[in-house]
Amino acid sequence: MPIFPNRFFTLILCIIHLMKLELYINKTAKYIPSDENPSESPKLPYVDALFKRRLSQISRMTIEVVHNVVDGSDLAKDTKLVFASFRGEIARQLKVNKGLVEDFEVLPAQFSISVFNTPPAVATIALGMKAGYTAVYPGRKNFSAALASAVAPILSGKEKHVIFAFADEKVPDEYEGVDSGAVKERALAFACEISSEKADGGIPLAKLEYESPWKFLESIEK
Repeated sequence: MPIFPNRFFTLILCIIHLMKLELYINKTAKYIPSDENPSESPKLPYVDALFKRRLSQISRMTIEVVHNVVDGSDLAKDTKLVFASFRGEIARQLKVNKGLVEDFEVLPAQFSISVFNTPPAVATIALGMKAGYTAVYPGRKNFSAALASAVAPILSGKEKHVIFAFADEKVPDEYEGVDSGAVKERALAFACEISSEKADGGIPLAKLEYESPWKFLESIEK
């Protein structure tokens, strides 16, 4: 029997309770493009110009929010990154598909930065994060499954804290006839430190909403 999104993470919370372990959101950062320019991206002044030149909106947003969480701390040295997205590098993927259909070829340089794990990969490179990353695709927009993947290393005792990042870029207008709702959705990126140790201002994970990325972020900011 499949476990539905809300029940899935509720099960995780029950496990946390039985283990008498409290998890906290200690630091959060977000990036949301303006309504006037939904395709805008952060400037990333702290990243090498040549490195960031070809980065997509989702990759730039991911670097920005992760940077704002780890900057000024030791988190970048030994903290794993767990990245989740519903659509990944969708604009890059569209460009690759167009090349395949129109020119019957895929350029290696374009393909290499169109794969799903590009955002966390470039973020760890740009920010000097050495502990590795995990890229999670939560099917059917099951945000709670992504969140469960993020807390799993802590529950297993392998990690004391992780950086959890979620990002979705603006869906290209070409998808209007396929999913008009998705085209109208705003781009969003946020990152947070999830830890078994509470820092000043830390928020208990069990008190947050996890039905969607937007609700999760909104419950953190309440």
